Amino acid sequence: MTGDGANGGSVSEEKEKEKERGRAMRQPKGRQAGAQGPWLFGVRHHGPGSARSVRAALDAVQPGAVLIEGPPEADELAHLAADMDMRPPVALLAHATDDPGRSAFWPFAEFSPEWVALRWALDRGAPVHFIDLPATHTLALRAADEAAGDDTGGTGGTGGTGGTGGDKAEEAGNEEQPPRPHPEALRVDPLAVLADAAGYDDPERWWEDVVEHRGGTGAGAEDDAGEAALASFRALGEAMGALREEFRDGGHTRDLVREAHMRVRLKAARKEHGDSVAVICGAWHVPALALRTTLTADRALLKGLPKVKTGLTWVPWTHRRLARAGGYGAGIASPGWYGHLFSAPDRPVERWLTKVAGLLREEGRQVSSAHVIEAVRLAGALATLRGRPLAGLTETTDAIRSVLCEGSDVPLALIEDRLTVGDVLGEVPAAAPAVPLQRDLERLQRSLRFKPEAADREIDLDLRKENDAARSRLLHRLSLLRVDWGTPAAARSGTGTFRESWRLSWQPELAVRVAEAGVWGTTVASAATAKARSDATSATHLADITALAELCLRAELSEALPDVMRALADRAALDTDVGHLAQALPALVRSVRYGDVRGTDTAALAEVAAGLAERVFVGLPPACTGLDTDGAQELRRQIEAVHTAVGLLADTAAAQVDGAGLRQRWRAVLRNIADRESAPGLVRGRAVRLLLDEGTLDEDAVARRMGLALSPGTPPPDAAAWIEGFLGGAAGGGMLLVHDERLRQLLDTWLASVPATAFTDVLPLLRRTFSAYESGVRRTLGELVRRGGPAAGSPAPGTEALPGTPADGFGPGLDPERADAVTEVLRHLLGDLVPVGAGDGGPG
Repeated sequence: MTGDGANGGSVSEEKEKEKERGRAMRQPKGRQAGAQGPWLFGVRHHGPGSARSVRAALDAVQPGAVLIEGPPEADELAHLAADMDMRPPVALLAHATDDPGRSAFWPFAEFSPEWVALRWALDRGAPVHFIDLPATHTLALRAADEAAGDDTGGTGGTGGTGGTGGDKAEEAGNEEQPPRPHPEALRVDPLAVLADAAGYDDPERWWEDVVEHRGGTGAGAEDDAGEAALASFRALGEAMGALREEFRDGGHTRDLVREAHMRVRLKAARKEHGDSVAVICGAWHVPALALRTTLTADRALLKGLPKVKTGLTWVPWTHRRLARAGGYGAGIASPGWYGHLFSAPDRPVERWLTKVAGLLREEGRQVSSAHVIEAVRLAGALATLRGRPLAGLTETTDAIRSVLCEGSDVPLALIEDRLTVGDVLGEVPAAAPAVPLQRDLERLQRSLRFKPEAADREIDLDLRKENDAARSRLLHRLSLLRVDWGTPAAARSGTGTFRESWRLSWQPELAVRVAEAGVWGTTVASAATAKARSDATSATHLADITALAELCLRAELSEALPDVMRALADRAALDTDVGHLAQALPALVRSVRYGDVRGTDTAALAEVAAGLAERVFVGLPPACTGLDTDGAQELRRQIEAVHTAVGLLADTAAAQVDGAGLRQRWRAVLRNIADRESAPGLVRGRAVRLLLDEGTLDEDAVARRMGLALSPGTPPPDAAAWIEGFLGGAAGGGMLLVHDERLRQLLDTWLASVPATAFTDVLPLLRRTFSAYESGVRRTLGELVRRGGPAAGSPAPGTEALPGTPADGFGPGLDPERADAVTEVLRHLLGDLVPVGAGDGGPG
C-alpha cells in the first residue's frame, strides 16, 4: 500500500510538474521570471506582417508603456486615435506656424505597425509616447538643408514612417560630437542586402515571403504567435546590427541625432515606468537604441539644434498617397493589397480574387465562379513552383491576367488602380486641432452635403439651384486660394450657360494648402476676398487681372471686386500692347455675362470692357503688319476671340454700352484688315470669312476678294494661307464650298494653275485646311469636283445626272413625281402621322 501510495504520489507529482511545465511553455516569454525589457520591436513601416507581429508581441509581453517612432509633439494628439470618428489612413501633419507651407507628414494606415501599437496602448490604458526627433527641429533642419542645397539629410517628414528605417540610416560613431554630413554616403536598403543574401533579386518579395505571408491570422494559438513574433524581432534586430557594422555610412546623415533623441526618451520612459517598456521603430534603428550610452553623450548630440514654432494635427490620408506612384518616397507599391492581407480573417487569396471578380462584373465583363476557382488554383500552383509560402501579389496578378482578363492588360490596369492601390480616404474627428479656415471649410462641406472623396469624379452644377450655386461659389473661392479640390471640366461646361462641370479629387496635401491659406482669413469668404485683393495689387499682366475679375464674379466676392476693377482699369490704361488687350477682352466679357447669370451687377465691368474693346479696334489693324507664320496664327486666334467677345458684349451689356455701334465699329475694323495688303493672307482670309458670316459682305464681294487673293500675281504660299484663313477651322468652310459654285470654281481654277515647283509648298497648307472637314463634306466635294460644275458643260464621262438635275448634283426644287413615289411607304411606316393629302397636292 505504501509502495502503491508512494508510487501514486510520485505519479501525481510528475503530473503536477508536467502541468507546470506546460503552463510555463504556454506563458508568454515577457511574463516569465527573469524576462526583462525594454523590448525593441524593429518593424517595416506599413507592413501587415509587421503589424500582426507587433500586436502578438505586445499581447505576449504586456508592457507598461509603449514608445513609437514619431514626433513627440503628437503625444497630446495620441488619444484621438481611439475616437470613433478616426478612420485610417490618416497622417500627423506638422507645419511651421509662421510658414504653413513648410510641413511634414507621418502617415499611418490600418496595417501600419505604429498604428496597431498606438491602438493597443489606448485600448488598454497604457501610456503611449512618440520618441523621434521633435517636429520643431525636423522642419528647421529641413529648411537648412534646402537653403544649403543638400538633399541627403533625412529627418523624418514624409520619410518618417517609410521603409525599415534604412532610408535614414547612418553609422553610430562618436558619442560626444555629431559627425559631419557625408553627401556622397551610400544609402543602404537593408531589405535589399538581406534579400540578396537569401538569394532573392527582389527585396519586396523576400520580405513578403519571410514576414508578410507567414504567421497570418488564425495561424496558431495566441501564445505561440507571441513567441514567434518575439523570435522574429530578435532575429531581425541581429540582422540589422550586422548590417550596421558592415555599412557604416549607409543612410541619411542625421540618423545619429534622431537616434540620440530616441535614447533620451527611452531612458526617461524607463525611469518613469521601469523596464516594462516596448519600443516600435524602424528596424534599422534597433541596434542604435540598444547601445549603452550616457545621457550626457546623447544630449551633446542634440545641443544647438535649430528650432521653429510648429503646430500639429491629424489629417486624412489616402492609399494612393501611400503608394510610391503617389509621390510618397518611403511608401509601398500596393496599399490596397496590404490592407487586404491585414484584414482578411482567412483565405486571403480566395477573398482577393473574389473582390477582383466583383469589380470586373461591375465593369460589364463576364466572370463566373469557375473563373475564380481556376484563378485560385493557378495562383497556388505558381507559388509552389516559385517556392513561396503563399501566393503573393505577383502570383495572383499573373493568375488574374491569364484567367480573368484573358491575357489582356487593359482590365488588369483597372484592377491595379481600383484594388491594388485603391482610393480609400481616411477620416479624422472634429476634435482634432485645425486652423479656423479648416473649420469653416468643414462646416460648408457639411451644410452643402459636399463630402470630400479621394477618387476622381465629375459633377454637373445647375447655377439656378441654390445648393449648386453655393457649391460653385465654394469651389471657385478655393481655387482662388490655390486649394484645387476641383478643376473645371471645360469639355462639359459651356460659356455663359447655367451649368458648370467640375472634376473633384481631394488629396492629403490640400490640408497643407488650407493651412497656408489660413493667413488670409478665418473663413473661406474672407480669405478669398483678401487673397483676391492681394493678387490684384501684385498682378503684372492685364490678362491675369481680367482672369482674376472673372474668378471674383464666379466666386461672388463682391467686396473684392471694386479693388480688382480699379487695378484692371489702371492696368488697361497703361498697357499699350494690343496683343495683351486682345487676350484680356474675352475673359472680361465672360465676366460680364457670368455676372448676368449669377445676378451680379456688372455695369462698371461692362464699361471697362467696352473701353478695352475700343482700344483693341484702334490698335489691331496696325498690328497686322510684319508678322511671321506663328505670329499670324496667334493674331488669327485673337481676332476670332475678339469677334466672339464683341458679340457677347453687345448682346449682354446693352444697357451699359451701345451694342449696335460696337458691332458696326468692329465690322469696320474687319474690313480694314481684309483689304490691308500688308496683312498676312491667313489674317485677311479670316477677316473676310467673319464678315461673310456676319452678313456684312455678300457673296459677290467675297468672290471678288477671293479672285484677287488667288490671282496669278499672288505667290502660291500667300494664296494658300488666305484659303486656310477663309475656309479653315470649324466654321463650316467645307459646306460653304459645297453650296457656292463660284467659290469652288475659283479655288479649282487656282489650284490647277499652281506651278509644279510651288505645289510642294502649297500642299501642306491645303491638307491642313481640308483635313478639318467632316468625311461626308470631303466626299461631297470630291464628287462635285469629279463631275465638274456648270462650266464643264456636261457631266463627267461615265456619270449620268438624274433627270432634271444639273451637273453639280443639286436640283432646282422639289420634284413632285419623285416625292409621291415614297408617300405610301411613309404612310405605312408612320401611320396617322402622314396626312392623307400628302403627295397629292394637299397641305401635307
